[in-house]
Amino acid sequence: MRHDWTKEEVLEIYNKPLMHLLYEAATIHRESHNPNQVQVSTLLSIKTGGCPEDCGYCPQAARYHTDVEGNDLMSVQQVKAQALRAKSSGSSRVCMGAAWRNVKDGPEFDQVLEMVRTINKLDMEVCCTLGMITENQAHRLAEAGLYAYNHNLDSSEEYYKEVISTRGYQDRLDTIDNVRKTNVTVCSGGIIGMGESAEDRAGMLVALASLSPQPESTPINALVAVEGTPLEEQQPVSIWDMVRMVATTRIVMPQTQVRLSAGRTQMTREGQAMCFFAGANSIFAGDKLLTTPNPDVNEDMEMFKLLGLEPMKPFVKKAQPETVEAQYSEYKALGEKPKWTRPDHKIERNEEAKLAAKAAKS
Repeated sequence: MRHDWTKEEVLEIYNKPLMHLLYEAATIHRESHNPNQVQVSTLLSIKTGGCPEDCGYCPQAARYHTDVEGNDLMSVQQVKAQALRAKSSGSSRVCMGAAWRNVKDGPEFDQVLEMVRTINKLDMEVCCTLGMITENQAHRLAEAGLYAYNHNLDSSEEYYKEVISTRGYQDRLDTIDNVRKTNVTVCSGGIIGMGESAEDRAGMLVALASLSPQPESTPINALVAVEGTPLEEQQPVSIWDMVRMVATTRIVMPQTQVRLSAGRTQMTREGQAMCFFAGANSIFAGDKLLTTPNPDVNEDMEMFKLLGLEPMKPFVKKAQPETVEAQYSEYKALGEKPKWTRPDHKIERNEEAKLAAKAAKS
């Protein structure tokens, strides 16, 4: 496993003749994984909307005018009911997302910790994506039984500045580093179709592959352009770009679970089959990915049957973590107020979308 890939090397792989690229990726995939097993996750938005960030792709940003309805933090019982439903549908993992810039110690985070404990006791893998977290907060999540933490790099460091201005790229890497100080696995990937170049896609993969260890899971998302966001005019990325991105990710990160994520509703079964052949071995099931459409779970199970695929059982890659109850926790809330970066540059299309939202509301 290499951690010293250069952008030029990754770009050369990405641009190989497609049949050569597919053959190489499929060969590596079979050396490291069971090609007929796909890990199935359910993504649950436990707190929707009202995010203070300005991510150009996100309908949950408070500054944009979209059809997303904000919701307060779900209750532990609501989350448990959703987790049981997901488990009965074949999911082995529940990923909980909250529209926060960063985790803040207090009652809401304590509630999330209880959600983690509850789902882990259902013998399901638990993943969270809650924004930036400190080392102590990562330890508290680990004690609760968290299996994975998602924190996407989104794009290359260079193109990141064209999409997001309210946080820095290094903050993403620092959060991943904080997670790595625990026994929690890392889930980190990005989005293609935001107007970035092939060089930017290669740059993102270099950043991910350079991490040691490499992420255990890497989502490859196709942008779902949502009306009201700065990227609403972006055309859907082609299936060939998705296949190339999946295959290249598989080659540079052989052990990683490559997750076929947002944008699957725009893909045919044939297109998804090519992605599985190229090395994708994880998907999100359910009719929504936080706020954007996703194929129905029954459709996915029909596709699995057609392709001879089977859902992966939980804890195949790593043993189930133990849950430490709150009263026995070694790590307590510190009331931290970390100084996460707030870059001072402006992104013109983000500013235009913000102004349009203000006009729509007035």
